[in-house]
Amino acid sequence: MNPVILVPGLRGPSPEHWQEHLARRPGAVHLRTDRDPLDLDARCRDLEESVAAASGPVILVAHSAGVLTLVHWAQRFGPRTTDRVTEALLVTPPTLRSELPAVYPRLAQLEAAGWLPIPTRPLPFAATVCLSDDDPLGPPEQVRDLAAAWGAVVLGLGRVGHANPASGLGPWPLMDSLVTATLDEYYLAEAS
Repeated sequence: MNPVILVPGLRGPSPEHWQEHLARRPGAVHLRTDRDPLDLDARCRDLEESVAAASGPVILVAHSAGVLTLVHWAQRFGPRTTDRVTEALLVTPPTLRSELPAVYPRLAQLEAAGWLPIPTRPLPFAATVCLSDDDPLGPPEQVRDLAAAWGAVVLGLGRVGHANPASGLGPWPLMDSLVTATLDEYYLAEAS
């Protein structure tokens, strides 16, 4: 079974987050949510170690700053492990063009820690950016520009805010269905 690796944003543990619900799927690996929000290096290492440890191809499901962790990881580690990724679902990436809410680090702190600039090279694997029409951290037109730079397709989710616990999505059946459809597509391609 393909592992599904869940790449969290800057939040800490949050049992009501949809990624926590996806983590209960067989084969799912949820990366640490207790990392220092500024420690991009540790977050990239966590992702590298999880992909390298997988017994076969993986699907990545990143949310918010987890998307930024993923694109930094892809740039840093290259084909050594990125060739194991069959697909990435990139959910509501922030664009970091304006300050985040007060609970998050300031842009100057994120830049000093290496989060900025956001890498804009094409990703070396298939990717889908899941776009919210009303995300306060990622205006749709800016997210579309990032998706184009990454070579990702865009899937509109409608009005789901930042797709975080404040958005009230809970288990979020839509995301569970997207992960299932991505796995099914992979297995169909392998069978042909």
